[in-house]
Amino acid sequence: MRHKEGYVSHEIEHGIARIEFFHPSSNALPAAILEDLAKTINDIGLDSRVKVIILSSAGDGAFCAGASFDELMAISNEAEGKKFFSGFAHVINAMRKCHKLIIGRVQGKAVGGGVGLISATDYAIAVDTASVKLSELAIGIGPFVVGPAVERKVGVSCFSQLAIDATGWRSAEWAKRHGLYSEIHNSKLELDDAVNRLAEKLAHSSPDAMAQLKKILWHGTENWDTLLADRASVSGRLVLSDFTRDAINKFKSKMSK
Repeated sequence: MRHKEGYVSHEIEHGIARIEFFHPSSNALPAAILEDLAKTINDIGLDSRVKVIILSSAGDGAFCAGASFDELMAISNEAEGKKFFSGFAHVINAMRKCHKLIIGRVQGKAVGGGVGLISATDYAIAVDTASVKLSELAIGIGPFVVGPAVERKVGVSCFSQLAIDATGWRSAEWAKRHGLYSEIHNSKLELDDAVNRLAEKLAHSSPDAMAQLKKILWHGTENWDTLLADRASVSGRLVLSDFTRDAINKFKSKMSK
């Protein structure tokens, strides 16, 4: 699925589905990309040919820059705001409900919603330069929609560190130590070797056993359809504030210099 800017693509081979997303702004997540990601994950989760999923982004730079600032600035009312942030909720819930285990391939830094995507994978493998940051509070909103997924992975204390220190990066070593990453590697070649090796192992494992394992791993999240929708409403209201508009404009101005 290609758009004017960016795409979501997938391929299936030997029981392994590879889903890749791309956007020219450091793999940011506009609404169209979010919608296609959720649909692709839902569809592949029902495909009997697929035993395991690899989720990755394109390029050698950032894994994901999070929400699209251009689309945030275009939001004009709470309904539009809720709809936009619901895109993140739909992706996380698709990953949560998918009967296949999802491996995250993290080749670079992740911000905001990108950290949420990583948190919603079942096993994330990263390079040692893949730092993470939850930047939402710095622009007057908060990591409300992705928060449950991040908190589930790293715990309340580490989630609060990320959420409160919204301008501070946490290293890949920090992310591994606290459970966000399962493995970190020194190069993209080692990263791909590790991702492919695990995917091939899982592709030869029992689909029923993996589906039951996934169900157990996500036990206790059955209310997330409602929870994440409620969180999207909060973000959708806050994004309309003058504080957020000013903060995003200042950030964009700084980036253009």
